[in-house]
Amino acid sequence: MFTPRAFAETDLHWLDALFARDAFITLLTTGEDGLPELTRLPVLYRRQGQAIELRGHWARANPQSRRDGPAKVLVDGPHGYVSASWYPDKEAMARVPTWNYAAAELSGQLHRFEDTDALAAVVADTGDLYEAKVGRDWQFEAQRDDHLSQLRGIIGFRFLVDTVQLKMKLSQNHPVANQQAVMAELERLPCPAAHELAQWMRRFLDAPDTARD
Repeated sequence: MFTPRAFAETDLHWLDALFARDAFITLLTTGEDGLPELTRLPVLYRRQGQAIELRGHWARANPQSRRDGPAKVLVDGPHGYVSASWYPDKEAMARVPTWNYAAAELSGQLHRFEDTDALAAVVADTGDLYEAKVGRDWQFEAQRDDHLSQLRGIIGFRFLVDTVQLKMKLSQNHPVANQQAVMAELERLPCPAAHELAQWMRRFLDAPDTARD
């Protein structure tokens, strides 16, 4: 991921925020034809200091479920168009439009598994997490044969992260007056995604400088 220095971020709390916002990732591996292959899927995220692990599962029919070894994960954050007309210094600086966004690219090692207990755990943990988010209480019940039989159709994985590349392109290369103007214009738009982007810009602008060293 091309990341100019102005937009490079090292504080892993922003990675936590990206996963808390949306843990639906793009998993990239190399196919047998040498071309990239990808799967969009939800994952369980865990970070302890610098150690980061993702857990998830594929449908067994997915060719990517036969992969082990090097892989990449793309994590998407809020994004949106920024009009050059919003900048107070647009004429003096000959400003042009851009696109603001937050994203991460993770590189690491993929480890597949088919152990029944581990598969049951990833399905149960995923269900518990997202059922709580929607106010429901479905649970995977390992003692039920009809639930256990469903595990035959999936293969699990752990993705152990080696490197993290965080990109926070949130107008921080502009004067504060421009940043404030962009946030105000985004908040005026009748679009929840624009409002969310403005919120992230404000959080980033207000974060202590030490969090971005």
